[in-house]
This record gives sequence, C-alpha cells and structure tokens, in this order.
Amino acid sequence: MKINKIVTYTLLLCTALSGNGCKKLLEEHPQSSVVPSFFNTPAGVLGGIAGAYQLLRAGTYGTEGFNTQLVAGTDDHLSGAGSSSRLNTYNGLVGDDASAGWSNFYQAINTLNGVLEYGTSIDLPDATRKSYLAQAKFMRAFCYFMLVQQYGDVPLHTTFITVPTQADTRAPVADVYAQIIKDLNEASADLPNTVTAPFLGKAATKSTALFLLGKVYLTRGWLNNTQSDFQQAYDICNGIITNKGTYGLDLWQDYADAFNPANDYGKETMFVSDHTIDPKYGTFNLGGAEASGPVNLQPWFYNFNYPTFSAVNTFKTAAGALSSSGSSGMVRDVPYGRPFIRTRPNTDRLTTGPNAGKRYILDQAFVNRTADARYDGTFFKAWISNTPLTNEANAANNTRGITYSMVPGVDTAIYMPDFEVTGAPQFIGTRPFKGIVIPPSLWNANYFPSVRKFMDPSRAPANFNDPSSRPVVIYRFADVYMTAAEAAFKLNNLGNAAAMLNVIRQRAAFRKTNTATENAAAVTAMTITAANVTLDFILDERTREFYAETQRWLDLVRTKSLVRRVQAWNPEAAPYIKDFHVLRPIPQSTQIDRVVEGAKMPQNAGY
Repeated sequence: MKINKIVTYTLLLCTALSGNGCKKLLEEHPQSSVVPSFFNTPAGVLGGIAGAYQLLRAGTYGTEGFNTQLVAGTDDHLSGAGSSSRLNTYNGLVGDDASAGWSNFYQAINTLNGVLEYGTSIDLPDATRKSYLAQAKFMRAFCYFMLVQQYGDVPLHTTFITVPTQADTRAPVADVYAQIIKDLNEASADLPNTVTAPFLGKAATKSTALFLLGKVYLTRGWLNNTQSDFQQAYDICNGIITNKGTYGLDLWQDYADAFNPANDYGKETMFVSDHTIDPKYGTFNLGGAEASGPVNLQPWFYNFNYPTFSAVNTFKTAAGALSSSGSSGMVRDVPYGRPFIRTRPNTDRLTTGPNAGKRYILDQAFVNRTADARYDGTFFKAWISNTPLTNEANAANNTRGITYSMVPGVDTAIYMPDFEVTGAPQFIGTRPFKGIVIPPSLWNANYFPSVRKFMDPSRAPANFNDPSSRPVVIYRFADVYMTAAEAAFKLNNLGNAAAMLNVIRQRAAFRKTNTATENAAAVTAMTITAANVTLDFILDERTREFYAETQRWLDLVRTKSLVRRVQAWNPEAAPYIKDFHVLRPIPQSTQIDRVVEGAKMPQNAGY
C-alpha cells in the first residue's frame, strides 16, 4: 500500500490530553513528519495516540461519506431527496463508492505501529507506559475491526512504515481477527477501569476494550459458526455488566436521556469521536458553516427540509401527494438543525412480497409505540413555529376558511403524527389546524420524521448552519446487553438472551410523563420470554435501540442478514442487491490503483 507521509503536529495532542498537559506539550517544536525517534519520548507516544484519535473525526465519524457507508442500503434506512449515493441502492456500485475511512484508518494504524514499535522504552513508570501503549493497541484493533468487517481480506501491517511503497497484499480475514484479538486482550489488561489523565472524556478504558473484544468474538463467531467465540462474547459482556459500577457504567432511566447533550460523556457513553469548535483541534471555522472536513454533520443527515416544506396552505393533490403552497411556518434555526435530507427512516409501504402493506419502521420495528418510548425518543413529531406569520382566509389554497396568526414558540407549524389523520394536511378531523399535518401516508423522500437524537442546541443562533460540536457516540452501554443477548441466542440459550433484552426493553418502557402505574404497565407490556427471541426480533430490537447510530449495515452483515432483510423490506435496494454486496469494494483510486509493484491487488468479487 502506498503510504502518504503522515504529518503530526503537537497541537493534535489536545484531542486526548488535559489542559495543563496541552500547554506543556504545545511548547514543543512541531514535527514536520513522523520518524522513529519521535516515539522515543512520552510526548511522542501521546502525540501518536492523539493523532489516531483525531482520525476518528477526519473523514470518519460525523462525515457524510462514512455515515452513509454505515447506514445506507439497509432495511431501516432509505435515501432522502438530498442523497445521490449508489450505496442506497447498490445499483452500479463501484470501487470508490465505499472508500470513506480507508485511508484514515491506515494512516492511524501506521502511526500506532510507530508508537508500539518504538515507544516501549519511554521514561515513565511501568504501569503508566503500559496504559499508554494499551491505548495504541485498542485504537489499532478498532481500526482493523472497522476495515475487516467492511472489506474482508485487508492489508495487515504491524510495523512502522517509514518509506513509501507501491507494493502490498491483502491478509486473510482470520489473520486480521487474530491480530485484533491479540491487541484487545493486551489492551484490556493494561487500560484503567475509568478514564485517567492525561486522557479525558471517553477515551478507551478497560471496559471499552473488553466490549470491543466481545463484539469481535461475536462477529468472528458468526463468520465461522464457532460456539467458543459466542461463549467468549457472552462471558465478556456479562462480566462488564456484573462490574458496571467498577467501570462507572449504567443505563439512564429514560431512553431519551442517553441523547441529552448534558449526558454525552455520562455513564451510558463508552466511546466517542470527539468534536470541538476550537480551531486548534481541527478546521472548524465558527460561523463558516463547513459541509466537509473533520466536523460533525451527523445531526443534519437525517433532517427533512422543514423550512422549505412547511408552507401553511400545502394541500393534497388528486394523486395523493403534497403540493406546497403559502408562506412557510418555519425558518432554519438551532433547535431543529440544518436540513441535509440525506437519509430517512424506511416508512415506505411495501406493495409486494410477504410484507406487503407494511412499513418497516412503523409496522415492524417500532410497532408498539405506546409502551415503547424509543420512537418518541428517536424522531421529531412536531416542529414549533419560529417565525411570525398571518394566514389570510382568502389566501390561495387555504381551505380552512379562517384568518389566523401563527405565534412563534407556541403554535405547531408542522405536526408529523405516526398515525393517519383525517383532514390532513390542513385539518385534524373537522378542526382547522394552523400549521400542516403530515401523516405517514404523505411521507416520502422530502417529507419524513427527522431524527432528534443528535441535535446540538449549543450553537449560537447566528451560527445555525455550523456543524455540531457534540461528540459522535460510537459505543453505548446498552450495546453490551444487546451483544450479550445476540451471543446467548447463538448459544441457543434463549432464556439468557431474553433476560438481556428485557433490561433494554424495560428501560424503554419508562416515560417521565407517565405515572408509576402507567410505567409499570408499560414494563409488563415490554417484557418478553425466551419464546419471543429470534434473530429477526434481535435485529428489530437493534433498530429500536440504535436507529441512526452508524451501526446498521455492520449489524446486518455480521448476522448474515443483509441481502435477506434488504430484499424483504427495502423497496429501493431490493431489485439490485446481490450476495457479493456483503463486502464493500476495495477503494480503487486510493488502494488498488496505487499497488503497481509486485502482484496486483485483487478487487472483491462482483465489483
């Protein structure tokens, strides 16, 4: 593989280091490139680790290509009107369509190889040195796991490359997994139970490494149908749960609290890709409204264009579609975010096949929206007006027959219920509605429930187009239970699987607005038995818990369910998906075309 020269500046250290440590290290002279001697000091080791953490946001988490790569073309996501990615349908998919993250991960891997190869003798207490190197082992394992899940056989390098080369080979999947497991076993032995200086926030800890190890065993178990791997996955996750107090982990009582910005670094969060408005740590230009680079745009991908499609006299045509008419009841603002319209929930009603008449999100995944609070915790159902508006009785297409004023902060401009409403879009039954009502029968690539989980209220009103400075949460504690449940299912221990799932489901039954009696009734309604546990039930449960959290494509590939579930539920991709799509194509221009010495690097079959 051709390795681009890696440039690491000491300012990158602040990604992972405390304020005092940053001030000290920022006094160092920046390195124009990474050489072995750079890793012979504590500052160099920390610099390499910080550089790898930086690559979790540069071209990966929070960026459009990577987000699309992990959710598009699945059973629970469809393309929004603003997306043209072939990943949504698999139609004509080519080598560079799924290249997001490849170069970033390999750049990080090479830097981490330098840390691990040359940092073993840095002048620090033994336990401290081991904990630093454990961070590097965790990150290298993380990068390789992301690569091997998507591409299969990939180049495997564990030594620091200082001279660019144009020769490379792909290692067998088994070898890649063996290295990942080795790294994670060693990392989990030496990482602390909780985050300690100089690392802050949600850098890797013992439980993070253990959870990733459990997920790796689960994934390898599916590949080879290896019961010992499933047992390892279950035992590791069960151990994390048993010792959750030691690790400072727990579930929030209310599902929605897991996505409260105040809890981004709280007890349920295990690992994140950090983001910040401070330009020292990236390219963030306050007020610059960047749409690319190492910034977090995750909240905007799942947003429908609420300012454009909130015209108050919108009406339903004879063909049953919405036609925009009148003044808008909304303007773009901070609470509702920037609409990129890239991705939408799969709420299309199927017209053929065994699921004909059903919508996956409403009629399968989130079918119990009364007892289960996760639909309301995931999607917006109402947009409150944020601009003054008077609608005249005689305005074109105003069928309400009244003149009225929309009161900002009080009146609802858009109501998107999860059930049909007679009289929509201007009436609820016979009652005139000031805004517009958009029930499921009117949802499409332009009109759809937006995801509320990731919204960022911290941005200044004047900078409402800016990216988010919230972290992208990669792992939540809830997934420890879900991974254990899946492993138990594969071990045919359906009782243990149901017990793990019930922890998640019973938490989802809680609503702050309910009485204790109502919450108790919801818990009863949400509790399952071993007889309910099937693979499809687990996959539906993962949609309910993790919708839009950059996991779905990997979930379906891991469980060998991608083709089957897409053909069953996704009307966009079903005609095009083939068995070979369970692997992404090796990036053509950034990998295959650069291997010009020695044996040519093969592309994955089908591409």
